[in-house]
Amino acid sequence: MSFVAVDPATGKQTAEVPFESSTQTEQKVASAQAAYLDWRLLSVEERIRPLAEMGRLLRERKDAFGALMTSEMGKPIRQATAEAEKCAWVCEYYAEQAPSLLRSVDAPTDGTSSYWTYRPLGIVLGIMPWNFPFWQVIRFGAPALTAGNAALLKHAPSVPACAAALEGLFKDAGYPEGLFANLFIDLEATGNLIDDPRVRAVSLTGSVRAGKAVAARAGAAIKPCVLELGGSDPSLILADADLDAAAKSCAMGRLINTGQSCVAAKRFVVVESVREAFEEKLVQAMSEWSIGDPSDPQTDVGPMAREDLRDALHDQVSRSVEAGARLLIGGRVPNRPGAWYPTTVLSDVREGMAAYSEELFGPVATIISAADTTDAIEIANGTAFGLGASVYTGDVQRGEQIAAELLDAGSCFVNGIVKSDPRLPFGGTKDSGYGRELSPIGILEFTNAKTVWVK
Repeated sequence: MSFVAVDPATGKQTAEVPFESSTQTEQKVASAQAAYLDWRLLSVEERIRPLAEMGRLLRERKDAFGALMTSEMGKPIRQATAEAEKCAWVCEYYAEQAPSLLRSVDAPTDGTSSYWTYRPLGIVLGIMPWNFPFWQVIRFGAPALTAGNAALLKHAPSVPACAAALEGLFKDAGYPEGLFANLFIDLEATGNLIDDPRVRAVSLTGSVRAGKAVAARAGAAIKPCVLELGGSDPSLILADADLDAAAKSCAMGRLINTGQSCVAAKRFVVVESVREAFEEKLVQAMSEWSIGDPSDPQTDVGPMAREDLRDALHDQVSRSVEAGARLLIGGRVPNRPGAWYPTTVLSDVREGMAAYSEELFGPVATIISAADTTDAIEIANGTAFGLGASVYTGDVQRGEQIAAELLDAGSCFVNGIVKSDPRLPFGGTKDSGYGRELSPIGILEFTNAKTVWVK
């Protein structure tokens, strides 16, 4: 068994890395534990030095890292290099903010001195996906190490070169040997690591199924988790929305990363009075995104990451059309090698259809009609997921109220696509998981808020 990389644009295998032995894994765990015991004793100011250097290296090597992402999962090259730059932003954010975020907090009591301090837990195991192969790793690893932890990476089997490059990046930035290590291991070995008492916490970005399995295993071992799982994010298009701006924004939210994002806009819940006009504008906006060679800087939409994922998406589209959904554009598998799928829009999507209740992980938009704003909110919340949501309206004050108070999701945006930002907490509710990454909250997730009282 092995990690296998296949170029999604051609269907040709580009790399194969065998699973490492249990002895090799044990050596990495032992090295991480030893490195952690020293690393935790350093000041925050000392721990941010390699973090700042990693940010510099990410910008310096963005073209090479972008090419790796493009070759292994088909991300259009402009978006891939932008991902490397966004990773640098995370490093720069925590390098600047960590000293204040991790500072002890005084709490006057009956003691001579009393306060709480944020101390690291130990080794954090990161189980990461293929769709943002650098971003997902850096956004968990950078704050975890800055807080004083060690980190082990179990990456997706389809991106072995990205995984190896990330381990090299942490080393080149100056982190101690073994503090961050990549593991080429299978699911059984991953489960055994969750059980290992030296591993103190788990961060997973992946499917609901994977999240339930990891949460159950970590719960049995009484270990904290951060779970960022699937999403079927709604975008509400209200009657007073600027439809031209909304359609362009919605197309962007649906098609970035070829639609392969947990937080991508997937369900467009449109008030019926403007549905027909929005349909026309969304079809036009989706059609303007160019599909082609992902290594071409002019390409907007590349192939999907794997042919099996493309086939699963097409099955969802086909089942929805058979159940009565109206296909406006796309929906046909092209006759060419690779994992290609066209930009697709489905309308007349109703409850009971695959496109209504399932996560569509690819360049497919679904339009759902709502009677009015109240009905749109109810439809938006009527899902097992709760990662992100957006509202498009001319009444910004009303839109903010809907976003802040009425939508059941972890991130709610008004008149814009849902996106992650190092300065804001990121995570979901319901089947989209729990815990938060990024922001001040993210760096504290894997710390022990330790109370100290002195008389």
